[in-house]
Amino acid sequence: MNIQALYETDFNSWIQENIRLLKQSRFSEMDSENLIEELEGLIRRDKRELESNLLILIAYLLKWQYQKVYRCNEWLCKIIEQRMLITLFFKDMPSLKNYLPSAIENIYYRAAELATVESGTDSFPSICPYTEEQLLNDDFYP
Repeated sequence: MNIQALYETDFNSWIQENIRLLKQSRFSEMDSENLIEELEGLIRRDKRELESNLLILIAYLLKWQYQKVYRCNEWLCKIIEQRMLITLFFKDMPSLKNYLPSAIENIYYRAAELATVESGTDSFPSICPYTEEQLLNDDFYP
C-alpha cells in the first residue's frame, strides 16, 4: 500500500511511516501534500485553543469588572485558570504570542456575548478594554 493510501485507511500508521521516512532522510517518498495539510491543521488547532482560553478569560474579566456585586471565587478561579493555561501554552509555543493581538480581536465580540448571556447585561465595551499585558498579568483584576 502506498503512503497516500495509508493516509486514508490508517492515519496512525501513516504518521509512523512518515516519521520513519523522515528519520531516514527519504523525503521524496514521504506524503508531503498530506503532511503539509496536517501541519497547517495543527497551527489552526493551536490558534483555536488560544482563542478559546482568551474568550473565557475576557468574558470573566468583563463580568468581574462590570458586575462587582456578583463577584465570586468561581469567577476568580476561572480567571486564574485561563491565565495559567495561556501561560503554559506560550511556554510550549512562544511564537504564538505574535498571534495574541489578532486572537483578542477575533474573539472579543464572542467573549462579550458570552459575558452578556451569563450576566444578563449588555453594557460591555464594543472593543476589548484590556491590553495584552493586562490579560496576562496575574495581578490585574479590573
